[in-house]
Amino acid sequence: MVPVLLSRLVAACSAVLFASACSSSDGTSVAGKGDLIIGVSFDQPGLGVRRLDGTFRGIDVDVARYVANELGVPESKISWQEAQPANREKLLTSGQVDLVLSTYSITAKRKEVIDFVGPYFVAGQDLLVRMDESRISGPESLNNDASLRLCSVQGTTSAEYVKTEFAQNVKLVEYPKFSDCVTAVLADNADAMTTDDVILAGYAAQNPELLRVVGKPFSKEEYGIGIRKGDAEGRGKVADAVRKMIDSGEWRKIIERNVGPSGYVIPDPPTVAS
Repeated sequence: MVPVLLSRLVAACSAVLFASACSSSDGTSVAGKGDLIIGVSFDQPGLGVRRLDGTFRGIDVDVARYVANELGVPESKISWQEAQPANREKLLTSGQVDLVLSTYSITAKRKEVIDFVGPYFVAGQDLLVRMDESRISGPESLNNDASLRLCSVQGTTSAEYVKTEFAQNVKLVEYPKFSDCVTAVLADNADAMTTDDVILAGYAAQNPELLRVVGKPFSKEEYGIGIRKGDAEGRGKVADAVRKMIDSGEWRKIIERNVGPSGYVIPDPPTVAS
């Protein structure tokens, strides 16, 4: 009888350990944390910027604050970490951050390694050019001149999408950060920059006499909140927070406060899928 009892005890203990490891309330879920590390962009005007005084501003930052507060985490308990396009998945899978809000487009490939909540904003890909640039009127026009250079950020699919779908002849230039691409366009080291229109609007607003957005969006980019894969409890709580933000009218206030002055046409609020 002893071996039978021992085997039952081992089985029972294994079941308890397995349940504990799989439980979202074991401290790994964002739903049960008293503080949060949140990845945001540091150099995207209107979306996520670290100011000279060390404070953070932008749509992504304000959405992150709202969600954290709904999870019971005050702003004083939020640590902000820079999330660049090329390292967003790694930040989540390695546990360096709890959430990522960094103009993070929801894609099937990314969902293989992390989960998303959203969308909380829908943008469209566009082009940013110098104010006096007359050769570029949309993505197709980039094929008209073999010398044209298109800048995008490493870890994004924006430029490759343009090259594949619209302008096979355009020369691609890549930099680590969005601000690097803006500098390249201003310095005539690139002729256009491509990413989401709301990001470009922020940069154009910073340089209204030098830069302009072409204004012909040609894709649909759904921004989601990145969260570690398997955190069902946390994903549910975050989704509830985003829905409340939209239904209460706070979503529109956040968008208007951060990009309204740029003249960007504010879209209707999205429907949160998860």
